[in-house]
Amino acid sequence: MRSAVRGPVLTYSGDPFAAGLDSTMHYEPDAIVAMEAGRITHFGPAEKIDPLLPPDLDVTPYGKDALISAGFVDCHVHYPQVPMIASYGEQLLDWLNTYTFPVEQKFSDKDFARSVASAFLRESLRSGTTTACVYCTVYPQSVDALFEEAEALGMRLAAGKVMMDRNAPGPLLDTPKSSYDESKALIGKWHGRGRLMYAITPRFAGTSSREQLEAAGALCREHPDCYMQTHVAENKSEVAWIEGLFPERQGYLDIYDHYALCRPRAVFGHGIYLSDAEMQTVHRTGSALAHCPTSNFFLGSGVFNLRRAVTQERPVRVGLGTDLGAGTSFSMLSTLNEAYKAAQLSGYALSAGHAYYLATRGGARALYLEDKVGSIAVGMEADLVVLDMKSTPAIAYRMQFAESFEQALFIQMMLGDDRAVQATYVAGRPVYRRDAQGDL
Repeated sequence: MRSAVRGPVLTYSGDPFAAGLDSTMHYEPDAIVAMEAGRITHFGPAEKIDPLLPPDLDVTPYGKDALISAGFVDCHVHYPQVPMIASYGEQLLDWLNTYTFPVEQKFSDKDFARSVASAFLRESLRSGTTTACVYCTVYPQSVDALFEEAEALGMRLAAGKVMMDRNAPGPLLDTPKSSYDESKALIGKWHGRGRLMYAITPRFAGTSSREQLEAAGALCREHPDCYMQTHVAENKSEVAWIEGLFPERQGYLDIYDHYALCRPRAVFGHGIYLSDAEMQTVHRTGSALAHCPTSNFFLGSGVFNLRRAVTQERPVRVGLGTDLGAGTSFSMLSTLNEAYKAAQLSGYALSAGHAYYLATRGGARALYLEDKVGSIAVGMEADLVVLDMKSTPAIAYRMQFAESFEQALFIQMMLGDDRAVQATYVAGRPVYRRDAQGDL
C-alpha cells in the first residue's frame, strides 16, 4: 500500500538533552512523508519531494494548522487496569490491594481480557500512541488476548505475563517454575512475530520471591533480545518495605541488579527515589527509566527529577509512561503537561522541544527502537500521529498570540489532549481519523 501525507512536520535526529535542540530537532513547515510497505520511502520539503512521487499517488493534505510527528511511544502502561482508571483515595500499596488485584483476577477469562485489550489499543491509537511497553496479568491468556489484538492492528508492541508468587491474592499467584515455563512458552509464541516483542515481567520485588527473580534473570540471559520490565522506587513506603524484604542487598535497584535484571532493554517504571549510586547502575547497565508523572501525582508517590536523570555526567535512558490505570490519561499530550509540572517542582522548566523528544524518539531510545520508530526518516517504520494545533476554541484563540513554532508547541503541550489527534497511522496505514465514523 502506497500513501503520503503533507503538512508541517516535527522530528528528531538525536538526543537534545545531550546535543541541544538546534542540532537535533527538525521542523519543516510544509513537508511530504511518503510511505510504502509499512516504511517511510520519502521525506522532506514538499517542493522537493512532490516531483519524485508517482503522479497517481494519493497525498493527504493536512494543512498549516496541523503537525505531523512520529507516533507517540508509551514506555510503561498496564492494560488490565483500564477498567479501574480513576479509582479514589489510596496510595500505592493499598491501591494495589484495594483496586488492582481484584480487577486483574477477571483476566482469567480470555473473552474479558480481549474486550479490555481491544478498548485499550483503540484508545491508545485515538490518542496517537503507536508503540507501547505493556504489563498484562499473571494469566497467559491475558497476554495472548493483547498480542492477538495488536497483531490485527499491525502495531509495534512489547508486553508480557506478570510474574508474581507472593504478597498478592491466591488466584493471582504463580510459582517460580510456572512463571518461567509460561513466560518461556509465550516468548516462543510471540517474540519477534511481526512487530510484536516480549517483555519478561516480574511485577516488582515485593511480589516476587528470590527464586522467582532468579527465574526472571534466567529468562533474560536466555533471551537477551527480549525486554524486561518492572517497577522501582515509586513510593517511600514501598521503598522501605522492599528494603526490609531484602536486607542483604544494597538498596532497591541492587535487588534487580543482583538477579541480572539490569541490562539493555530493561525498563524500570518510576525511579523517583533512586540514589546517585543507583542512577549510576542504570547508566552502567544500559537500562532505562519510565517517567510516569500523571500516576506519580495521582497516587501521591512523589516527583521524578528528569534533569537529574539525564545529567551528562552519567545520563540514563528515559522515556515517558502513561502508567494506566494509576495514570489518568491515555494522552501523551496530557502526560507532557504533567511532566512539565514535575520539572517545575524539581526546580527547572522542561522545554516543549525536549518534551516532544521524550514522547517520540526518546521513548524509542529507551526501548532500543530508535532505528525503527520514534522519528521520521527514510527507512523508518511508518508510524505517525497528525495533531491539530487548534483543536479547541481556547487553544485556537491562544495560538493567535504565539510568536514562534516553539511557543505554539508549548501551548499544544499544556492545553492539548486526545482531541488534538486528527489521525494516527500504523505501518503506513490510517488506523484512526478523528472525523471518521467507526473503525477504519
